Amino acid sequence: MTLIEEVQQAASAAGANFFGVADLGMVDGGVVARGGSLCAGYPRAVSIGIGLADPLVDRLEELADHVARAVYRYHTHTVVNSALDRCALAVTSRLAAAGYRALPVPASLRTDGEGRAGPVSHKLAAHLAGLGWIGRSCLLVTPERGPRVRWVTVLTDAPLSPTGGPVDPRCEGCHACVDACPVGALTGRAFSPREPREARFDAAACDRYHQELAAAGEPDACGRCVAACPWGRGASRGPVRE
Repeated sequence: MTLIEEVQQAASAAGANFFGVADLGMVDGGVVARGGSLCAGYPRAVSIGIGLADPLVDRLEELADHVARAVYRYHTHTVVNSALDRCALAVTSRLAAAGYRALPVPASLRTDGEGRAGPVSHKLAAHLAGLGWIGRSCLLVTPERGPRVRWVTVLTDAPLSPTGGPVDPRCEGCHACVDACPVGALTGRAFSPREPREARFDAAACDRYHQELAAAGEPDACGRCVAACPWGRGASRGPVRE
């Protein structure tokens, strides 16, 4: 068994549904731009994803469904994020045992000054690994599950072969996620690696909305851009579009 097969097996055994390896040289450090010296110097990123429960995501368009949004938040932020971190630990341990450096980056950790971004762009790492494209929602959209996947990244110097390259957007003329946003935080611009995230997504507006929900005693969860994407609808019953 090759090293990449062993690493993928370790991730799968820990609960991963998606696995890929990205060559970080393609973006000249863009994936780890916020990570500073801690994240610098790693030529590869192992991208790991876990799919979200469709029965929960499907109910997110019903804002009045308090119970569904509360369970969705717990499912994504507590259960899935913890599972992703366990997957990252399993991969890190396997790479370290093989004699390579490996740095697990937490699935959900904000480290920038305004608390709106983490040290590594998990979705960009997954995009570079060939697992999907960046949609108008600024989320990673997979052909299999749409944006209904959460991600974690392990940085490494192990000589793992990339599993793919950037996937071209397949959103075409669709603006379902843009129209679904309750605060108009999405501009609708297609992803471009040459533009900052702010050209496509007003993270401050999104954060304020979540804060307003919490202040009103509502579950701090939205996810309507996730639920609205046609690439994710009916994923458990097979492809919904070509």
